Amino acid sequence: MKKILAVLLMLCIAVGILSGCGGGSNTPAASGKKKTFVFGDTTFNAENEEPDINPHNAYSGWPCIRYGVGETLMKIADDGTLKPWLAQSAKNVNETTWEIVIKDTVRFSNGKKCDAAAVKACLEHLIKVHERAAGNLKIASIKADGQKLTIVTSEPNPILMNYLSEGYGCIIDMETGLPKNGCVVGTGPFVATEVVTDNHVKLVKNEKYWDGNVKIDEVTVRTISNGDTLAMALQSGEINAAYGMAYASYPLFENDKFKFSSIQTSRCFWGMMNFHKENPGYRIMSDPAVRKAIAMGINKKGFVDVLLKGYGYTAAGAFPESFAFGKGVNTVSYDPGQAKKILQDAGWIDTDGDGIREKDGVKLAIRWLTYPSRQELPLLAESAQATLKDIGIEVQINNTKNHNSIRKDPKAWDIWVSANVNAGLGDPQNFFDTYCLDSSIKNSGGHHSDDLEMLAVQLRGAFDPGERAKIAVKMQQELLDDNSYFFCSFLRMSMIMQANVTGLAAHTCDFYELTADLDIK
Repeated sequence: MKKILAVLLMLCIAVGILSGCGGGSNTPAASGKKKTFVFGDTTFNAENEEPDINPHNAYSGWPCIRYGVGETLMKIADDGTLKPWLAQSAKNVNETTWEIVIKDTVRFSNGKKCDAAAVKACLEHLIKVHERAAGNLKIASIKADGQKLTIVTSEPNPILMNYLSEGYGCIIDMETGLPKNGCVVGTGPFVATEVVTDNHVKLVKNEKYWDGNVKIDEVTVRTISNGDTLAMALQSGEINAAYGMAYASYPLFENDKFKFSSIQTSRCFWGMMNFHKENPGYRIMSDPAVRKAIAMGINKKGFVDVLLKGYGYTAAGAFPESFAFGKGVNTVSYDPGQAKKILQDAGWIDTDGDGIREKDGVKLAIRWLTYPSRQELPLLAESAQATLKDIGIEVQINNTKNHNSIRKDPKAWDIWVSANVNAGLGDPQNFFDTYCLDSSIKNSGGHHSDDLEMLAVQLRGAFDPGERAKIAVKMQQELLDDNSYFFCSFLRMSMIMQANVTGLAAHTCDFYELTADLDIK
């Protein structure tokens, strides 16, 4: 009996040794453990109007689509063209009628089939509660028949399918309702189990995903707004990948332990002027000479080359020149000498020798409102503060996460500087509709131009891409000639990850992040 026990013991030891030595046998998949992934993100917070992942709430459609919970009817390719996603096809029957066929294989994460009736219910609720979506989509009626969806708009809407590719267009199951915890039911590769504003989102694998096998079992998206904290978390292995890393930290990850996914985007760092007459700074901002001097006094190239360390490119207008509607605009160049002359000729003179110009007893001081979650924006504020001071303009920076509430007060700021994906839908119209027109929900500066309004009407009715591009160039030129808006740079966006992470890629529209392809080898 002792001999038998000894032999059994030796066999057990041998099996244990062999099982611990096989190539890759201690990986999560081989050992039966769950594959987990932790993603550090600077942008999931109320400051960015992303309090949860309900696409029918503010800008929460962005985390819904980014984190793989929701999907849209069409998808924006990196060249700006539309590709089918939940939709099998989309046909423009006439100027106001669209026929969309939903793929027969699409299922929500709860197993329910995503048919035209489900999409209809989702879109009807969206336009009922989401002001921006309702204004963009202009939907008059929706009809569902099996997998075929027919949408009739109240007026011609050439880019209806582009708009439905925005985050708010994520299709969610309305039969389950909109849970108070924000964990909506979508069609994506991941299912949200916990959402805590400004902190984290917890996700699990969608076992019923309609479009392939999901490789990661559990994901935690952590909000880490501090750049140093984000860098340390990735270095230590606390997180597997990061979005929004500070440029100063990039050299820490330029080694074989990490890798980058980078792409040029249309996310623009730009500013709008405040033209409200009740604004204490109205006398300054209404002066064309001041606005032109500001545009000429910002060193865009210096900002990109020095502060962004080359991870970006300078902007002439609202859109990159890689788009047809971004070519051919004319803007002023950085010229501090000419800017000084313009101010001097307009009567802005430094009479007391403190370096800041005055006119009729009014100091040439502007209040610059921006926010910290886009780490490029505070850098731009500091750069502009330095170069504008050189021409005699004082810049008072208010860098705050409360910028969205402050910008709604016409008395509280003179320039609001933001970061927006201006051509994320592959078309120029959304930028103008959102920020520049009388009806724009975010025209916080009260800008008005008769010519711009007329061009906007033309753009909304133009179905030919070439014609749309020409109109968009004219609209940008209106803004630039008046210097009511300025455009500094576009982002070269990067995601940084551990070397063994695969399936995580940066995209020009900045929508898609966590997908079924995400894996840790």
